[in-house]
Amino acid sequence: MKVVLLSTGKTDADFYAQGIEIYKKRLSFYLPFETEFIPDLKNTKNLSEKEQKNLEGENILNRLQPGDYVVLLDDKGKQYSSVEFARFMEKKMHSVPKRLVFVVGGPYGFSEEVYKRANEKLSLSKMTFTHQMVRLVFVEQLYRAMTILNGEPYHHE
Repeated sequence: MKVVLLSTGKTDADFYAQGIEIYKKRLSFYLPFETEFIPDLKNTKNLSEKEQKNLEGENILNRLQPGDYVVLLDDKGKQYSSVEFARFMEKKMHSVPKRLVFVVGGPYGFSEEVYKRANEKLSLSKMTFTHQMVRLVFVEQLYRAMTILNGEPYHHE
């Protein structure tokens, strides 16, 4: 199984990009992991929130493959502790045959079509983060989950 983090927009700030790269490299020892970016929409001044969500939704859906297990990183999703997330990943590693895709949406969230395509929703926090920050927090938590599952001393209880 491959884990994919699919996000709208790119990571502009170097410190986020560097952090993400550090954790991506660490994750390569545990499982196949990649990040995919969908370019930001252009000329959105004249578009409503719903129109932007729908266009971003089309771009997200176009990147998904048949058989992908899709988890939206969404403020309305289920919250886990780091240990619970590790158990979640353990179950998915045994049950998802191809790609486990975590999706970060645009500034207004996801379109109805993306919600319909999703298998689950996961919330990283009740707080709101920038999209760049979400990518870094998610990749770190994925790495933390792998170290928990492998009994390594990165995570402390």
